[in-house]
Amino acid sequence: MRAAIITKAGGPDVLEIRDVPRPLPRDGEVLVQVHASALNRADLHQRAGRYPAPPGVPANIPGLEIAGEVAELGAGVTSWNVGDRVFGIVGGGGNAEFAVSRERDLARIPENLSWEQAAAVPEVFITAHDALITLARMREGETVLIHAVGSGVGLAAVQLAHALGGKPYGTARSADKIERAREFGMVDGVVVGDDPAAMAPSIKEWTEGAGVDVALDLVGGAYLAANVAAAAPLGRIILIGLLAGRSATLDLGAVLTRRVTIRGTMLRNRPPHEKADATAAFSRDVLPLLQRGVVRPVIHRVFPLERIADAHALLESNETFGKVVLMTDHQAS
Repeated sequence: MRAAIITKAGGPDVLEIRDVPRPLPRDGEVLVQVHASALNRADLHQRAGRYPAPPGVPANIPGLEIAGEVAELGAGVTSWNVGDRVFGIVGGGGNAEFAVSRERDLARIPENLSWEQAAAVPEVFITAHDALITLARMREGETVLIHAVGSGVGLAAVQLAHALGGKPYGTARSADKIERAREFGMVDGVVVGDDPAAMAPSIKEWTEGAGVDVALDLVGGAYLAANVAAAAPLGRIILIGLLAGRSATLDLGAVLTRRVTIRGTMLRNRPPHEKADATAAFSRDVLPLLQRGVVRPVIHRVFPLERIADAHALLESNETFGKVVLMTDHQAS
């Protein structure tokens, strides 16, 4: 099969397309013929040598989410049949013509989604749903602040919050991303540059001084302190990404007096049963919304697998709005 290979740690130019042996499904696993996959920040870090693949998955083939057809069943698999259209998050190896997945980490693709649309769903919607509903327990009518609102996870979170009765607000580094996010249910947003504390006046206006009930932080660094300052009593802050840095200085007095909860989350390194539970919750709550078109994947651009280096460079530019997708079926331009 053809696969994207990380030949050494470095920039996008270290990626090459090579012929490699097709993987074999083990007990409880499914072999998927991958028609489309998508990029994530973790792929960039893995390529640069800063985020090694977990044990048991290809160390040099990136790709954390896939969409395709079941090609072969490992021993003991009962949930799927050969030919089923499936998508899901894998530990790695997704940027290839075939990939293996645990049986319970896959979900059925709605009939209204194309391959490239399906590939743009799993990581962002499972992550957003897990953070917003499972961890933050957002309730109807609550305010939700979403940083990096133009990212794949940000746009999925905006749509889910809106669909489930929340009031989503967002931040981004450009006015264009703020304006475009309104189409997906964002009530209002603010451009934030190097000082996230500058969002405070807008949050005060949006919440009439009450503060934000839930904050989904895909940026980290100084944004975490700004989230604490913006939090309502019993506010919940879910830390998802660290684009702005791995450390922060917090006002612990505000954390105590407002009884704020700060919780970190990462899907890739969770135990298998937790990943399966996250996929099951996604299938229960989000698949019906996708099937009805209440929420939808947002794609910035589609590339053929052979142009994965260009796709990595585009994602690394931070200019994307939504997902960057790779097609293995030579259907991309």
